Amino acid sequence: QVQLVESGGGSVQAGGSLRLSCAASGIIASYYYMGWFRQAEGKEREGVAGIDRGGTTRYADSVKGRFTISRDNAENTLYLQMDSLKPEDSARYYCAAAWSPVPGFQTSNYNYWGQGTQVTVSS
Repeated sequence: QVQLVESGGGSVQAGGSLRLSCAASGIIASYYYMGWFRQAEGKEREGVAGIDRGGTTRYADSVKGRFTISRDNAENTLYLQMDSLKPEDSARYYCAAAWSPVPGFQTSNYNYWGQGTQVTVSS
């Protein structure tokens, strides 16, 4: 059974930092394209960052220079370091795994999803 379990969310003031983790089980995460998505209340789920099997990363324009995605293959874990947080970053954050090597940020291209972790940034 495949599980992606996010952790590390919470409440923080604008300008602060959080580090999200996504622990994978049932799959070898290094074989997958891994991504972070977020969904704010009343909005569609959007891609935030992705990392391919070789470590090449991709970011949404809204988080470039502030967020960093990384993976620890030995721990089968994905991370998202979020710095200089803004109120508009408030959302539920999900990690996802795609077998496709180039899934982009199309949610339908991802095979497995976690349950998410809430991030709230106050001004």
